[in-house]
Amino acid sequence: MIGTGTHIEGFEAPLHRSLAEPILLGGAQRTIAIVNGTLAAALGIGLQQWIAGLLVWAFGHTLAVLAAKRDPDFATVLARHLRQKGHFTC
Repeated sequence: MIGTGTHIEGFEAPLHRSLAEPILLGGAQRTIAIVNGTLAAALGIGLQQWIAGLLVWAFGHTLAVLAAKRDPDFATVLARHLRQKGHFTC
């Protein structure tokens, strides 16, 4: 029966932990951490503004870690929210 918590014999499969957990890089979502690091490196190396690059990286990574602690899929949810903005207006 669905919703009662009973298991039907033969219909159970082990689920590896890596399939259920989000991929984080330094505590932030992987794609956000890579974009943030690339932007900071471009600022630090390309424009030779080392301190500004470090500040951008530290601030951006801190914000990404705080957002990932609250919701590990925050970037996906934000993109979906921005794409479906006018669908649920009252």
